[in-house]
Amino acid sequence: MLEQLAKLFSLIVQPAYDLTGSWWAAIFLFTLATKIILMPLALWTQQNSIVMVKIMPEMFRLKTRYFGDRETIEERQNELNKKAGYHPLLSLIPLAIQVIILFGLVDVIHGITDSGAPGTEFLGMTPIIDGGITWIMPLAAALSSVALGLASNKINPLQREQSRAEKNTTNGLSIAMSLVLAIYVVCGMAFYWVCSNLLSILVQVVCNIIIDPHKQVDYEALNEARKEYEAMETATKSTKKWFQRDPYAAREKSDYARFFNTIGKHLVFYSESSGFYKYFQGAIEWLLSHSDVHIHYVTSDPNDQVFELSKKEPRLIPYYLGQRRLITLFMKMDADVVVTTLGDLESSYMKRSYVKKDAEYIYMPHHMTSMTVTSTRNEYTYYDGVLCVGPHQQHDLELLEKYYDTKEKNKPAIGYDLLDRSIANYEKQGLGQHESEERPLIVIGPSWQFGNILDSCIDDLLKELMGHGWRIVVRPHPEYVKRYKPRMDEIIAHYADVDSSELTFETDFSSNTSVLSASLLITDWSSVAEEFSFTTLRPSVFIDTEMKENNPDWSKIHSDPCDITLRNEIGRSFDPQKMDGLAKAVEEMFNNPLAWSDRIKEIRDNMIFNLGHGGEAAGKYILDRVLAHQEKRMQDHDDADTKTED
Repeated sequence: MLEQLAKLFSLIVQPAYDLTGSWWAAIFLFTLATKIILMPLALWTQQNSIVMVKIMPEMFRLKTRYFGDRETIEERQNELNKKAGYHPLLSLIPLAIQVIILFGLVDVIHGITDSGAPGTEFLGMTPIIDGGITWIMPLAAALSSVALGLASNKINPLQREQSRAEKNTTNGLSIAMSLVLAIYVVCGMAFYWVCSNLLSILVQVVCNIIIDPHKQVDYEALNEARKEYEAMETATKSTKKWFQRDPYAAREKSDYARFFNTIGKHLVFYSESSGFYKYFQGAIEWLLSHSDVHIHYVTSDPNDQVFELSKKEPRLIPYYLGQRRLITLFMKMDADVVVTTLGDLESSYMKRSYVKKDAEYIYMPHHMTSMTVTSTRNEYTYYDGVLCVGPHQQHDLELLEKYYDTKEKNKPAIGYDLLDRSIANYEKQGLGQHESEERPLIVIGPSWQFGNILDSCIDDLLKELMGHGWRIVVRPHPEYVKRYKPRMDEIIAHYADVDSSELTFETDFSSNTSVLSASLLITDWSSVAEEFSFTTLRPSVFIDTEMKENNPDWSKIHSDPCDITLRNEIGRSFDPQKMDGLAKAVEEMFNNPLAWSDRIKEIRDNMIFNLGHGGEAAGKYILDRVLAHQEKRMQDHDDADTKTED
């Protein structure tokens, strides 16, 4: 067969030599002829590649939707390939033909060199045997492969969309194969390989002209889908080096299996870290005391306090899951009701279940303020219900639904258990009782967002406050200290000579006693102001630094969100560039505590639902939803039995 193939190839090589008088030119013309003859195959491969690129947006959406679920992804991807008419093995046909040409051309080259014709000596030399100048051919073959790889990364419609790792692997193998091949074959064969690599670039350019991928592929949709998937990959990427052992890996694998081996999960809570338990605490404690429901509590914190709490409460069942397994768990969630503080459900990498379509998702707020300014555009969109702290949040959600034309969700009047417990602890510990001669305490508690008090006006603020006999405590946000420690150290050093009885910096965050003991809180846009004022009934001072806006549409949705209106209702707000009069305003607040407490109490009572009973209201609502799902399941079962009997 190879002999017949060699005779066939000679029908091209010999006339090319007769025309040019050079065997090197003849090999080049042979290579060019094969590229022209195989052009229909190249165009077929081009169209197949474009089909693959066309379905890539949907493939990325599949990978995002079923992230971590390899079996489902492969199954859906095969269905997508079949539907689109993509043939994964087609790209191997040109490679197979190249191998066949190589085997046939070997005999042609040997026939030329064996004749002993002048000028054929170098053509028949082999680098591994003859060495010397022949080593230029393996180098040329490798460089031509590099050129082909770089060009393909730019102009090949399929290869240009591959990941960097895939491109490096493809190009690396090609370069290695070219180099090794050229070492062990005669120089004439290596020259063919160089010509083939370089002419392949020209073939790809021609294919792009004949079948332009830009006319068939929606690259905007492709880039958007890829960006979403890559964001998920980045969010779940391990921070450990490849050689570092994950001490929680076995535990995570066990908890994942245990979660799905538990049949009939009616209620699941998800917590991002141990610090989020405080938002669920009231509801969970009420459910454990007033029902027999089992609470499955999933957390991304291996040291979450819930593991210790569960030792005393067998119906509180905790699971630890890292980010990657957590994504898969959410997609395969088989519970009736899921409660979480997680924002952007469905629109981010945490998706609603595709296993249990009627699973109900309930959002538990972790603040008392507006749902429009600091919340993202889709913070609540894909939830079935949001446990509202007050009428302002119900109103905000209605405005969001109307503006974005999204489905209406349940907005039960719940309240804020964290505030209830803060008030109870405040009154129990007597933090509001100060001796008449005690100097007023001012706590400065800024946020950590860009342009906060510490970064924009801390010096001017302290200059205004110091020298009046007040005690001042600067309590930075924990995240600020963690991210910008050098800046924090610089601020502290700047005031090292100030008497500690007048000014101190508090960087121990194990307790918030100093905040609740304050006579006045100063902040920028931190929600700690509402917690402070509604707990202590004391006013806050707000510095109008650059506002944190997570939803750029907020002003079109709500002209007067409570994030802004509250600032001059439970205190006073000041421009950071114009703080003249701040000390006078603070003095007025200290001199009229009862007027401020009456005013703040009225605002609080009108703004917060079920004051003192937020945990109970949340627990009752969640239990009602769990029971509703059970009743529906029983009704569906009865209907099915009736239909069977009929």
